[in-house]
Amino acid sequence: MTDDIFDRTASRRSGPRTRPPIIDQDGNEVHPGGSGAAGPFGPGVDFQNLGGALGGISFGPLTREQRFARIDALSKLLDVAFVLPGTNIRYGIDGLIGLVPVVGDLLTTAISLWIVREARALGAPKHVVARMLGNVALDGVVGLVPFAGDAFDVMFRANMRNMRILKRWMDRQPRGA
Repeated sequence: MTDDIFDRTASRRSGPRTRPPIIDQDGNEVHPGGSGAAGPFGPGVDFQNLGGALGGISFGPLTREQRFARIDALSKLLDVAFVLPGTNIRYGIDGLIGLVPVVGDLLTTAISLWIVREARALGAPKHVVARMLGNVALDGVVGLVPFAGDAFDVMFRANMRNMRILKRWMDRQPRGA
């Protein structure tokens, strides 16, 4: 049996062949070609429609729902992604990265500030952003205290609090806004 997948001459010998459609994980057909340059995997890559083929990763502008889903997933990863075995205590990578003195807390605070920036980009008013910044500041400052600050990070969950604040504000907005 010949493996003609990688043999470019095989298609020339047997005449023109039609390829079956490429289907992404959502069941949508992905059309080959597009604006990308020719490469070993086909004539090009359509970067505008590549998001469906990559499981929802988007290279274009995001909708409000997509942006909210992205920061919601990040906040869950930071605050409640894991369960302490034998207990119901949930923690995230914020508590783990925070174990690295100073640098870990600065890094997780920067990520939390990015979430607040995304909330502002969603149109959150200044009073909502101010409450979110207060949560991030409290989490960042108390998180600097060795060990006690890490326990506070696990229990306080500033990012989940911020997502609740943002969701409450978004639910009160008219659907067309």
